Amino acid sequence: MTAVLRWADETEGGPAVVLLDQTRLPAHEEERWCRDVPALVGAIRELAVRGAPVLGLAGAYGVALAAARGDGVEAAAGELAEARPTAVNLRHGVERARAAWRAARPGDAAAAALGAARELHAEDARASAAMAGHGLELLTGLLPARAAGWRLLTHCNTGALVSGGGGTALAVVRAAHTAGRLERLWVDETRPLLQGARLTTWEAARWGLPHTLLADNAAGSLFAAGQVDAVLIGADRVSADGSVANKVGSYPLAVLARHHGVPFVVVAPVSTVDPDTARGADIIIEQRDAEEVTGTGDGRHAPAGVAVHNPAFDVTPPDLVSALVTERGTVGPMDARRLAAVCDGPRATELREADGMMKA
Repeated sequence: MTAVLRWADETEGGPAVVLLDQTRLPAHEEERWCRDVPALVGAIRELAVRGAPVLGLAGAYGVALAAARGDGVEAAAGELAEARPTAVNLRHGVERARAAWRAARPGDAAAAALGAARELHAEDARASAAMAGHGLELLTGLLPARAAGWRLLTHCNTGALVSGGGGTALAVVRAAHTAGRLERLWVDETRPLLQGARLTTWEAARWGLPHTLLADNAAGSLFAAGQVDAVLIGADRVSADGSVANKVGSYPLAVLARHHGVPFVVVAPVSTVDPDTARGADIIIEQRDAEEVTGTGDGRHAPAGVAVHNPAFDVTPPDLVSALVTERGTVGPMDARRLAAVCDGPRATELREADGMMKA
């Protein structure tokens, strides 16, 4: 597969951040060259690159791109961090590369920013592998052994397209398949932009996963028929109280899972946990263009001018989350104290302080 995101230096006609354009999948596997930060910000907003972990990489490489070009790094960092407000990993990646740039001597600053981005890229690949292992261990303990294997349902796209490695939730599904424990992956189409239909099925086919695509509103009948053993999703932000912001449609799945006694598992790196956001209600939810729902031109399927509600994400409260799988281990049940226990250093201190403030 073409690299999801890579750095091109002067020997390749760079500097540039080169993306696998996810808006062109599954029909076309094409690279998109971002030669300056405005081009990269546009690609992020258009979802040419998407998924929490890889947005962190895009933010870090974007800072490196501004530094390599001699552009205003501080202004570029601000534009990148605000490109998609719900995705906390984007801001973290920007801050990490900017901190390296600030700390370096002037002649070394661009190289320092690029080094930070590459370091984050390698860390994300290792995190993917660790989450896959922890997730498989969790499912083995949660689910009864079935001769045919587990039936797992996922929403949106959480595979290699969203990270520097094998992904988050879909990496766990792949680990289950490799271990001979997957009977069926149920793939929500994920309206309105069809990330499940376009992207998850594309990855599942490449990995040889037995999978079936379904309309989002068909999930309930699967639960009622006893055809779902667990739900696995990713996350774009986890607040300090354990609330999970993920692609819109995740919260209804959590409600269905609770009603039917099915585990609802979130898979995300520790960098997705945001101690600065105390509660789920405080998470900023990105509102996207109405035409994603109504269609345009000959493809219009709603009357012109109709009012549209098009949030990119919804928030699942912690009491509906069976467990959060991170690269450092599993958190479950979800609350600020347990989140702090799986984090370390300043992040753990921040989460403990947030927990204290919420209880005060």
